[in-house]
Amino acid sequence: MAKLGKTLAAQRERARQIYDRLIKQYPDVDCTLNRSNPFELLIATILAAQCTDARVNVVTKSLFKKYKKPADYLAVSVEALEQDIRTCGFYHMKAKNIRGMCQALLDRHNGRVPGTMEALLKLPGVGRKTANVVLGDCFDTQGVVVDTHCGRLARRMGFTANQDPAKVERDLMKVWPEDRWSLFSH
Repeated sequence: MAKLGKTLAAQRERARQIYDRLIKQYPDVDCTLNRSNPFELLIATILAAQCTDARVNVVTKSLFKKYKKPADYLAVSVEALEQDIRTCGFYHMKAKNIRGMCQALLDRHNGRVPGTMEALLKLPGVGRKTANVVLGDCFDTQGVVVDTHCGRLARRMGFTANQDPAKVERDLMKVWPEDRWSLFSH
């Protein structure tokens, strides 16, 4: 593990070197969640909490054929939606959050996914990680996506000692160049 306490300039240089190596190894990196629009990415990212992207992609393959817009998720019972997403785990809470998010989109945003952190964070089931994924991949707004793996690797590389995702995000924002935040996270 790299030592913490290096100067900010040294950490930035190390981050640049790591990024350069990663981009050579993985030149076409992108979000691994299948989606065709911001709404689908929002749903997929909510489902991805404590679940693999591969499993989410299996579930959303049929889910996105069945439900096209926020009203579609509200037109079925919560029990029916739970069955559709069951294999993603935590399906009771995820179904509740998806339906609440869909209602909020209809009530506050004409059924459209908002393009700001502030508005996204007011949607049920949406935290900073989800908001940063959607903003970075759909609205060209840079953000550091801190999931379990990102936090673990950031600690291992010595960029943070924090466990709290919001603190890890802030630490990484200091080290990584802003124009690389979203891509570095992937």
